[in-house]
Amino acid sequence: MSSVLDKNSGFSKEDEVLDSALRPQGWDEYVGQDKVKKNLKILITAAKKRGQSADHILLYGNPGLGKTTLAHLIAKEMGSSIKVASGKGIESPGDLVAILTNLQDGEVLFLDECHRLNKVVEEYLYPAMEDYKLNLILGKGPMARTMELKVPRFTLIGATTRPALLSSPLRNRFGATFQLSFYTNEDIEKIIERSARLLKLNIDKDAIKIIATRSRFTPRVANRLLKRVRDFAEVEHDGFINEEVSKKALHSLEVDEMGLEPSDRRLLTIIIEKFNGGPIGIQAMAAACQEEEDSILDMYEPYLMQLGFVERTHRGRVITQAAYKHLGIDYKNPQNKLI
Repeated sequence: MSSVLDKNSGFSKEDEVLDSALRPQGWDEYVGQDKVKKNLKILITAAKKRGQSADHILLYGNPGLGKTTLAHLIAKEMGSSIKVASGKGIESPGDLVAILTNLQDGEVLFLDECHRLNKVVEEYLYPAMEDYKLNLILGKGPMARTMELKVPRFTLIGATTRPALLSSPLRNRFGATFQLSFYTNEDIEKIIERSARLLKLNIDKDAIKIIATRSRFTPRVANRLLKRVRDFAEVEHDGFINEEVSKKALHSLEVDEMGLEPSDRRLLTIIIEKFNGGPIGIQAMAAACQEEEDSILDMYEPYLMQLGFVERTHRGRVITQAAYKHLGIDYKNPQNKLI
């Protein structure tokens, strides 16, 4: 199930550079998540007044909502540099030791996908988070001994899309936990306006509204759609982006009025046709759709649930009447297509 949107693969180097260029450089440029920003400012200001590193921070929410951007803003507000690592990339305790011992005092370590840390590595992280030290085991068997190694005082910012997969010991060592929620259409429009200015695009208000309503309430998706609409306007038109151009571009990308892509519609249709709309378990859903469970849980299901197209019950996932209506399928007689 391929998608034109929120996948990490399939994007050019230009997209990666632009994603970085469009990232807010200050709190005033970061649109949305107002409660999270307010609490983070208080936490950082208090730590600076005490002359201490800020408490370790856990950010969780769906992909593309701004966890990485917030981590960079936190480091900037603290006057610190930031090192970036990924939970799945730290394969051994030695990898973690190398990262921590190379930090500077007061530096920020941003650990993306922290739920992917393996348990052995996680055990080494606990004393580093609590007491800024590592307990290294040297040798094996009866000759093994423990050596204590101090590490610089640092602030760990963990990011995850799956907070339930974090172990309790790790989760409890974060001093502050914040959830990032889906954005409103109004906030997405502001983000698109800002990105359009940075990209020096000639775009009108109606086009911005069209793109915003199909952006899945997610800034990353909004920026990527904007760039694809820009490409369409430059190739098929004179570069000016109006309502008609944006609609044609998004139609070409097969992104419908609700922001659903072919992969979303295919997932819904398969459950309706093969399982009579559910209930269906996540494993059966993944097998039927030939998709990874994590992909369904992280990329498809949250938005479909936000739209009210999928409901979770104690027996499994169920497709709602709203989804049937959107797909043009008769709820009572799924084999019939609605006109």
